Amino acid sequence: MRQLERTFLILNGAAIIAALVLMSVVVGWNVSLRYLTNASLPWADEVARYTMIWLTFLGAGLALRQGAHVAISNVQEALPGRAQIMLRWAILIGLMGFFAFMIWVGWDYMARSQFQRSAALRLPMKWVYAAMPAGFALLAVHLALIAPRYLRAGFATGDDEAARG
Repeated sequence: MRQLERTFLILNGAAIIAALVLMSVVVGWNVSLRYLTNASLPWADEVARYTMIWLTFLGAGLALRQGAHVAISNVQEALPGRAQIMLRWAILIGLMGFFAFMIWVGWDYMARSQFQRSAALRLPMKWVYAAMPAGFALLAVHLALIAPRYLRAGFATGDDEAARG
């Protein structure tokens, strides 16, 4: 199971790196062309924007693993041990419910936009909006994988035990 989780983390990280490289190359190429030839790529802004959207949703799960999202942990830490665990269970269930709801909403939004096309690339917008259900599905998987650690200690450590093996 640890090897499967490690592979999942590597693939998620690789997708983020690939998207970041794509965005950097396209923006860098566009800036260079603008200064060297006084012309720019008409589709570069779209690629950068849509890649940034995908980066955000693909990276949210990895940020969740590290406790990097905004959190108010003072309440948890002020509670006695058993109450802390009960609150963490409530948070875990609430997050999973929210992620499931957002997967459904994202899928619906993606389906509604299937005939819309982007201005420069003429890309079906459903592929842009697919970032939402994909990202929330990844968030749900990441949360499920870190749930035991979160229930024990919250995000206080920031370490990812599974990634270290």
